[in-house]
Amino acid sequence: MRPKPGDLLRVDGCASVQFGGERALTLRVVAVHLDRPTFDGWVWLTGYVLDAAGLATTKRELFVQFAGLHPLRHVLAPTGQSTRRR
Repeated sequence: MRPKPGDLLRVDGCASVQFGGERALTLRVVAVHLDRPTFDGWVWLTGYVLDAAGLATTKRELFVQFAGLHPLRHVLAPTGQSTRRR
């Protein structure tokens, strides 16, 4: 898959060995760096790592294989208290 800003991805060991097992993460893409030189089939991505509630925890830059990226349809609905004030 060719990601674009706004996409939600599951990044695991299929994308790069550094994300195997419990190191897998959910990423909201903010930039795709096609202008950077890489190996064929690889890409640099910038995005926010999301926690189980769908909230951004850290901004990361990842070097991954296109073929190993898993698109997600939506983020899990946040649980717990609402941040919205009434």
